[in-house]
Amino acid sequence: MRTQHALGPPGLQLLLLGPSLLLLLDTALGDNQALYEREKEPAYWDAQARDTLVAALKLRPREHRAKNLILFLGDGMGVSTVTAARILKGQMEGKSGEETVLAMDSFPYLALSKTYSVDRQVADSASTATAYHCGVKANAKTVGLSARAVAYECNTTFGNEVYSVLRRAKAQGKAVGIVTTTRVQHASPAAAYAHSVSRSWYSDADLPASARRHGCVDIATQLVTNVDIDVILGGGRMYMTPKGTPDPEYPTSNSRKGDRKDRKNLIEQWLKAKPKKKSHYVWHKEQFDEINPKTTDRLMGLFEPKDMRFEVFRNNTRDPSIVEMTEKAIQILSKNPRGYFLFVEDEFQNGRVQTVKNDGLVPFSSDCCGRIDHGHHDGVAKLALTEAVMFDRAIHRASRLTRESDTLTVVTADHSHVFTLGGNTPRGNSIFGLAAKKADDSMPFTSILYANGPGYVHVNGTRANITLVDYYDQEYMQQAAVPLDSETHGGEDVAIYARGPMAHLFHGVKEQNYVAHVMAYAACLPPYKDCPPKECSYGECPHTQPASSGGRRTPASGLCPPLVGLVLWLLLK
Repeated sequence: MRTQHALGPPGLQLLLLGPSLLLLLDTALGDNQALYEREKEPAYWDAQARDTLVAALKLRPREHRAKNLILFLGDGMGVSTVTAARILKGQMEGKSGEETVLAMDSFPYLALSKTYSVDRQVADSASTATAYHCGVKANAKTVGLSARAVAYECNTTFGNEVYSVLRRAKAQGKAVGIVTTTRVQHASPAAAYAHSVSRSWYSDADLPASARRHGCVDIATQLVTNVDIDVILGGGRMYMTPKGTPDPEYPTSNSRKGDRKDRKNLIEQWLKAKPKKKSHYVWHKEQFDEINPKTTDRLMGLFEPKDMRFEVFRNNTRDPSIVEMTEKAIQILSKNPRGYFLFVEDEFQNGRVQTVKNDGLVPFSSDCCGRIDHGHHDGVAKLALTEAVMFDRAIHRASRLTRESDTLTVVTADHSHVFTLGGNTPRGNSIFGLAAKKADDSMPFTSILYANGPGYVHVNGTRANITLVDYYDQEYMQQAAVPLDSETHGGEDVAIYARGPMAHLFHGVKEQNYVAHVMAYAACLPPYKDCPPKECSYGECPHTQPASSGGRRTPASGLCPPLVGLVLWLLLK
């Protein structure tokens, strides 16, 4: 168990700030106070609600076909995580935090997703990935297979394969890509291209002898053989190279050497697979930055032997951020005139915290999940929430690089966590700060807590006094009610945010596998043939009429503009 960092009262940290930072803090506090004063007036809230209502009345569904599909997956990003990330983002900008709007918050359509799997009430990242990628619910531990497949039983693989939206998009001539902050062989991206009864069969070294005899293939091999994926960005180098191959970034590390027993170099195999296309492999940010999207057809970037580092530990001279990887992927994929499918994952979950040692190595990396997910499993909220903020920045960047008129963008999660935010905290309270009152044991507690996990620490039969440690530290482990080595997933519904063509189909409470079906229907991918019409140029659609601004068209049979004006006038009165 990690030792907490000793510190005096958190308020003493202000003494360490320089004059310029204190000035910025004063300015932010002044702005927050001014906002608080405005919020005391009913007129403030009335005006805000009227503006929101006007925008809602102007909203019209885009009922034409989507050229491009982007699926953002926040691994472990439950609703409580979204709320806490929203507050953190605002506080990072010097605001109170609660009123902040995330990029995903601005998406016009919202639904809830039921995350259970066929065999689990509280699901894992493998079965849920099969649901939102392939459109069918599955069993825990398996990827790209129906529920007829049994975990770890190789002979149940064959004949039970199910196929992802990514694979269907490629078959229709679209470009496809994967971006993840974990290893690219991790369960969430793996369900887009692989079929395996074990999410943990990363390389052939992980296959049991019985699985090899029955013809099962490791996930890394399937990455380069099942589908021609144009852009692959994330971690997972060691599963792609022959056993004993020194890692280019950590050449003296025995634990980061190549892992493959079959002596294959899958990176070279991928590079040679399409000789007529300009393909590149990079493992360092300097190489990544030199890639020109205009002259690059295919790009593989593997920046760590296993998972990429948490954002708070990322060396920004060696590893690109999720924002940078998302931008590069879109720039390369968008050259395809038929459009593209892009999957972007950030994991907010578990792994045992990856402490960076003097040699730069990250000694432990979990096999379970993404980085948001990793942080939660460790019971370390700051790691999870920082990942969530970066994830939202990637969503914002993608929104700036794409057009809502031709790109369906979906943001969702695979599952939640037993992560809570409470304690009757005052407005503007630090998201990592203390609750307003002490507990019944006369001890303070942070507003963020976990229902279970490694944060269960009792000293002489009672909870530890958290004021004796630095609960603002980036590796501080929030307290938990039940002792577990790793915090668990939560079973509640997660949100689906959507914008673009056919995004209005996301509404109400849906099964998680519905996500894949909406994306397939929106882009006219199998099994759908009775598809939405293609987008027509301005003024060309006989069943629509020009809108007043932004080039958006409204259905002629819909609420006419004079009536909208009358409704708004009555509301304002």
